[in-house]
Amino acid sequence: MLKIIETPRDGIQGLRQFIQTKKKVDYINALLRVGFDTLEVGSFVSSKAIPQLKDTDTVLRKIDLSDSHTKVMVLVGNTDGVQEAVKFDAIDHISFPFSISETFLIKNIRKNLNESFDMIKKMMDLSLQAGKEMIIYISMGFGNPYGDPWNYDLLERWVKKLFDIGLRIIPVSDITGESNPQQISEVYGRLIKDFPKVEFGFHLHATSNDWYAKTDAAYKAGCRRFDTVVGGLGGCPMTGKEMLSNLDTFDLLHYFEEKEIPFFIDKEKLYQAARIANEIKQYE
Repeated sequence: MLKIIETPRDGIQGLRQFIQTKKKVDYINALLRVGFDTLEVGSFVSSKAIPQLKDTDTVLRKIDLSDSHTKVMVLVGNTDGVQEAVKFDAIDHISFPFSISETFLIKNIRKNLNESFDMIKKMMDLSLQAGKEMIIYISMGFGNPYGDPWNYDLLERWVKKLFDIGLRIIPVSDITGESNPQQISEVYGRLIKDFPKVEFGFHLHATSNDWYAKTDAAYKAGCRRFDTVVGGLGGCPMTGKEMLSNLDTFDLLHYFEEKEIPFFIDKEKLYQAARIANEIKQYE
């Protein structure tokens, strides 16, 4: 089943000027009517690291979930973030940016691979006790710009460790443009075969020249879960590298229309949300 995960959190987090809470709430409410499978509305991380999302708790209290079947997700950076997230009935999923690149983990959450995995187990316990589902992203899942080891066997080993502790949704991320279509095809082809009970997603930051080929490779290899941001806004400010745009929601829908792949998105309501996105984009 095709799933589109809209991630305004990823789009907003790197903006220089603070977006007023009411504007965020209006935007989230508009996106909740579009028909996305899941909407990542914010994060519980250090406000010093990501000041743009320091009002996530207020946003969650103000969003309107009536007449929406979209699941709500937030990102966390540690167990403290999970403890904050589980207080909100509105939240269905809690995501965490793991990585097989130790350099990125240290840059992002100041922990090495083993420390991060131990923390994931604690976060899993807290989430399960509260009836929330944990989603672990594998950032730098197709390689990294730091010279850290990467190969499929290493990726598979860490996916198995995550699977063994109960993870069933594991998106693979390219946030610095390291992937290529052949590699994407191989990774998803093998992961989907080796772990048939796992839902693998694709979180892509890309240029206007290469998003299509990479998306096409992921879909043809069997991936059916795609993260997007309206207008391609944002990027990861924690890589130490130039930020690349997120996969644009409209680009992905264009791809599906071209390939005659059915999707369950209300495009009229998406255009309404996009008008607010254009206002937010002015704060870049």
